[in-house]
Amino acid sequence: MFDITAFGELLIDYTPAGKSPAGMELFEQNPGGAPANVLACASRLGQKTAFIGKIGADLQGEFLRKTLQAANINTVGLISDENYFTTLAFVSLLENGERSFSFARKPGADTKITREDVNPSIIQNSRIFHFGSLSLTDSPARETTYFALDEAKKANCIISYDPNYRPLLWKSKELAKEQMRAVLPYVDIIKLSDEETALITDHADPRTAAKYLVDCGISIAAVTLGQNGVLIATKDGCETVPGFSVDAIDTTGAGDAFWGAFLYSLGTLDGTIGDIKFSKVLEIAKFANAAAALCVTKRGAIPAMPQLHDIAKLLNEAAL
Repeated sequence: MFDITAFGELLIDYTPAGKSPAGMELFEQNPGGAPANVLACASRLGQKTAFIGKIGADLQGEFLRKTLQAANINTVGLISDENYFTTLAFVSLLENGERSFSFARKPGADTKITREDVNPSIIQNSRIFHFGSLSLTDSPARETTYFALDEAKKANCIISYDPNYRPLLWKSKELAKEQMRAVLPYVDIIKLSDEETALITDHADPRTAAKYLVDCGISIAAVTLGQNGVLIATKDGCETVPGFSVDAIDTTGAGDAFWGAFLYSLGTLDGTIGDIKFSKVLEIAKFANAAAALCVTKRGAIPAMPQLHDIAKLLNEAAL
């Protein structure tokens, strides 16, 4: 059994790393892709995880496979395809650690995964199935996402969704809204940023958006608020959980660290997702906020995921 299986994109983030002696910009090769980042966090915290996706049969793809294996993520479901290149993302960092992106994905191997590439037994033997929205941008990955969701629903997995909006990867904002919302009936728990609430719900206000998602049947809605923490909503309440003050170096992967730690904590509980007390969900969110805070103090995403004792230390320090 796997605690968490994730489906979606796996790519390389090329992040600025100073300048060469000739004054040219240098880029650091970092493994990335939101679903894989989530697994990396949960795996580092001790859970058994698996990834389903497609990479190119190239140097970048091999680097990514080895990175996941080194992170103790099962890669049986990771397909290498010699016909397409591994997707690349080039990241620009602002002084406050925030990012902007450009992509080499026309097409990327991750968009070419088919239902025949997916081993259903991996999903069938998972407690949580996690996916994002980048697999919905193009065919055949879009149709394959629905195939995987159907398998997860039949297997009674807890279905987790992170609608990670990247404008450059969609033909239009209207198409993004349509496709990112269409999967909501499958979803049990959702994490989105305060910049994505209007895309997913038509409500820009995080509290209104979170309550709307819960009213639609989602058990837990988490809206990340950057340095201000996260807004948590369930049928039993809606409350903001404050974040932690740290010196941010690179916010890449912060939301994924939050969600990886959140899913990790859910995976340690017994019972159904709808039976978890609201106070316990808030406690989990505080733990996840600590994971995100630690992540931004290091460069990259997967390499920056915290360990359990680091999170415990930050929580203990905050309690003093």
